[in-house]
Amino acid sequence: MDFDVPLEQRLELPELLAQLVAFREATARRGAEILERLAPGSADPGIANLAHYIALRHGDLRPLQWQLMWRGLSSLGRLESRVLPTLDATLAALAALAGVAPPFPAPNEEAFFAGQSRLQVATDAVFGPPPAGRRTRIMVTLPSEAADNAAMVLDFAERGMDVARINCAHDGADAWRRMARHVRAAAGSTGRHIGVLMDIAGPKIRTEATAVAKHHDNTLSPGDLWRLTASAKPVVDTAAPIAATVELPEIIAQLAVGHRVRYDDGRLEGLVESKTGGEVLIRVTRAKSGGTKVKPEKGLNFPDTVLDLSPLTDKDRTDLAVVAECADMLGYSFVSRPADLDLLDEALAAFGERGKSLALVAKVERPEAITNLPELIARAAGRRRFSVMIARGDLAAEIGFERLAEMQEEILWICEAAGVPAIWATQVLEDLIKEGVPSRGEMTDAAMASRAECVMLNKGPAEATAIEVLDRLLGRMDANMFKKTPTLRPLKSW
Repeated sequence: MDFDVPLEQRLELPELLAQLVAFREATARRGAEILERLAPGSADPGIANLAHYIALRHGDLRPLQWQLMWRGLSSLGRLESRVLPTLDATLAALAALAGVAPPFPAPNEEAFFAGQSRLQVATDAVFGPPPAGRRTRIMVTLPSEAADNAAMVLDFAERGMDVARINCAHDGADAWRRMARHVRAAAGSTGRHIGVLMDIAGPKIRTEATAVAKHHDNTLSPGDLWRLTASAKPVVDTAAPIAATVELPEIIAQLAVGHRVRYDDGRLEGLVESKTGGEVLIRVTRAKSGGTKVKPEKGLNFPDTVLDLSPLTDKDRTDLAVVAECADMLGYSFVSRPADLDLLDEALAAFGERGKSLALVAKVERPEAITNLPELIARAAGRRRFSVMIARGDLAAEIGFERLAEMQEEILWICEAAGVPAIWATQVLEDLIKEGVPSRGEMTDAAMASRAECVMLNKGPAEATAIEVLDRLLGRMDANMFKKTPTLRPLKSW
């Protein structure tokens, strides 16, 4: 569906109008086909708009945008939540310039902004009403100390926490219950809605035991070879003086020669050079300056490997009982396919209405989850309150740091098109949280996070200060930007 006109060619109004009409009709037709594939028979307006958005974005609209902009018309650059209404409004304005009747009825104000309203309603349903002064919510990861420190949780709430995140990969059921009680008490004391998200751990793909040859300094540099094995005891030799076992041994069988392996959030990368029985040899292609050390309990990512792993582990199934008891939202790791949502729904059915009432936060952290995101959204539609978390740590390790910046934007666009709230997560204000002083880059990153409906902070010594900083920053950004649209508040610097 490219708008196949050279950028330098100027179209006269009648020809531009005719081409835009044809483009609108093709978008509607192709969108209907995509909708039938995503959700046959669906009447959900958000999923229909998502289908139209996918149809429209399969083409190159840059020549069309150029033709529209210099005439003072919409460039179509902010139509995520309103694809056909924007096309119809633009056609009506173009028809008026040409002195002819509009080919499609122009939308009224309510119809034009209906998608924006759907997103607001969905956001409030997942996170509760917005705090005064900002649209974007703040999610705070509770440290272990929060289980026995109600004053800490109240302090977080008073500084601006809107959602408390409990990471079920740490602590235990009794501690989670105490944390949730402290959150409910803090919400009562502050008079604000503060939701509880419990993030079930999912399968953990990381190193377990490690071994280093004698007289080796345990660092890997480009060109070095190391061994990843399914065996309980890693073996080293002169060819591969460093070895590690993987916590989920079945992964070794799913790797193939040429597949990339990334270690510790991408601090080291290599290619599978050979595979023998239950082990692979990996040739390092990239590492930190001075080399990267291999240690136990560090994450592994396999961006070229379609992993046949259930996102719901035995531990997760046990933990769901506490989640259903204590939480408002459930964070679901390793989601890749619509069937993964069915699997979770089946498990939650055992907890009756409490299981049904949980909002679902699907964590996008694998390439397959990106590819299948429209299908995941369509499968979740109408079942339960739903949000998408952009889990940027694992996602960067999977798709590469260079692609993360553009991909997090595309995920925001897809979610907005469907009316699904998005959570901007991982390493937001990380230096501030850990060291007490932010970097310039992370302040800009946090400001850009205001385009999401929620921003997640990780735990650390200065977490309370980070909540305050983020609260003020998001409040200021609300006056400057709504999603992709700059808002023209008065400037006072000049």
